[in-house]
Amino acid sequence: MKNCVPLAVLFLLAACASVQSNFDVDFSSTEGFDDERLERIDAAINQEVEQGKISGAVALIAKDGKTVYHKSFGYADTASRTPMQRDSIFRIASMSKAITSVAVMMLYEQGHFMLNDPVSDYIPAFKNPRVALSFDADGEVTATRPANGEIRIVDLLSHSSGISYAFMDQPLQRSYQAAGIIDGLTAKDVKLADGINLLASQPLLFDPGAEFSYGLNTDVLGYLVEVVSGKSLDVFFAEEIFRPLEMTDTFFYLPDDKADRLVTLYAEVDGRLRVSDGTEADIKLDNPRYPVEGEKAYFSGGAGLSSTASDYGRFVQMLLNEGELDGNRLLSRKSVELMRSPRLGLPWTVGASFGLGFEVLDDLGTYGELGSAETYSWGGAFNTTFWIDPAENLVGVFMSQARPYTTDISARYQVLVYQALE
Repeated sequence: MKNCVPLAVLFLLAACASVQSNFDVDFSSTEGFDDERLERIDAAINQEVEQGKISGAVALIAKDGKTVYHKSFGYADTASRTPMQRDSIFRIASMSKAITSVAVMMLYEQGHFMLNDPVSDYIPAFKNPRVALSFDADGEVTATRPANGEIRIVDLLSHSSGISYAFMDQPLQRSYQAAGIIDGLTAKDVKLADGINLLASQPLLFDPGAEFSYGLNTDVLGYLVEVVSGKSLDVFFAEEIFRPLEMTDTFFYLPDDKADRLVTLYAEVDGRLRVSDGTEADIKLDNPRYPVEGEKAYFSGGAGLSSTASDYGRFVQMLLNEGELDGNRLLSRKSVELMRSPRLGLPWTVGASFGLGFEVLDDLGTYGELGSAETYSWGGAFNTTFWIDPAENLVGVFMSQARPYTTDISARYQVLVYQALE
């Protein structure tokens, strides 16, 4: 069944799309989908569980403001045979980035800064950045030069600052590791301010704004939120985003009464899943029980949050509604429009670019899979993903929990959603 309201009207009257948005109650309606084809999702995910590719998963689809699919599969913990539940909590890693980017845009809309401002105006340690020129055989930086400009806030939002990640194979990897740069997840007693100021002492991969390079940009933005708002990042998120959106299960560090809902983290080793000890993957965890154990001191805007499919579904529904959900407006429609506008080409996805916080699908034909042009999305390191499709008035969320892993079920899940549309 096709939506009879013209898309342009939906954009202008975003509030209409948010009338029905309860992801825990209204999940029986499948309007707009073929019920038999939706069952293919069940078969595909169950097969992954049966074959030991994933321990379990939760998947959610909402269309026209109504949840049409919200199911759990397999186990939250295989050893105890604890069933996965719809409210199971997952480490969402880089899906934290979208939330931090929204926080930055909220402060931008309040008049605190311009996006083209140098970040050093607010975090002085980034003043006068330098670009790495040469390296020795061990990967140590041997020469640098002054960058041709300052890192701007918009460069951080678009991952074009020249900052990278320590876990990624890139020229500054050795320098980052030697300096003790944190990739975002730590159980140690480290403060965000200390981590970001240490990062600012590192040279850049290239001149700010020159190209895309995935990195710790959103962690810097998280600290920017702290500096500008005067609140710690966890408090800002709780008061300004999670409370208005009724995201009651999203935290940097889980309260004791929610810790038993955290899904066990697995690692695929020699083709089999085992409980992760934090060392198997490129991203190291100094405590695999993060975020329920450890010092609980570091608030990583780029990787630190844990959440449920339902909570995150409310967040992405707000974005689909052009910044508003259930009468609570976080952003203007113009800010959402800017965030989902293509800015820089992506090295790993043909037909896609990066906007301000999201991957944006530019060219469906070049992309070569089911979807819609102008869809925007991102995922997390432990096999979680989301996408927002304005053309179909649809959002999708998939959450599982492993790294490293070889399954592509999160990508196939998206195909299975589109093939089920009427």
